[in-house]
Amino acid sequence: MPPKFDPTEVKFVYLRCVGGEVGATSSLAPKIGPLGLSPKKIGDDIAKATSDWKGLKITVQLKIQNRQASISVVPSAASLIIKALKEPPRDRKKVKNIKHSGNITFDDIIAIAKQMRPRSMARQLSGTVKEVLGTAQSVGCTIDNKAAHDVIDEINDGSIEVPED
Repeated sequence: MPPKFDPTEVKFVYLRCVGGEVGATSSLAPKIGPLGLSPKKIGDDIAKATSDWKGLKITVQLKIQNRQASISVVPSAASLIIKALKEPPRDRKKVKNIKHSGNITFDDIIAIAKQMRPRSMARQLSGTVKEVLGTAQSVGCTIDNKAAHDVIDEINDGSIEVPED
């Protein structure tokens, strides 16, 4: 016999989904069906919670307690950078392999790094800033009209100061 249901137990489920879209309930069902939740209702709630991340792939955290799910968005560095580029939302099915060739400021990078700080492995904020800059390089955008790796080199040789927290 399965163990008795504990109403105070908190379960966390992490999902990757596209912001602002109702994902396939078939992918939600095996994850949240055993917890006694309706996949369709959760799918609608996720679409509502991720409406300001339209068209971007994003990680969503479901906190499930007493058969109630609360949804929070856990943005990755790449999706934060793409959001900082302020590109218009695109149709995922029609536009493929998009180049994010925009330009963002170093202040944007520091703001993203502060947001990513709790999940970063770096000891100081400068390390987290370098992590975000590496992601910016792979996304393909520039920082203050300079290549991302040049900014990393400038941080390493000390010509750009990163504030401590």
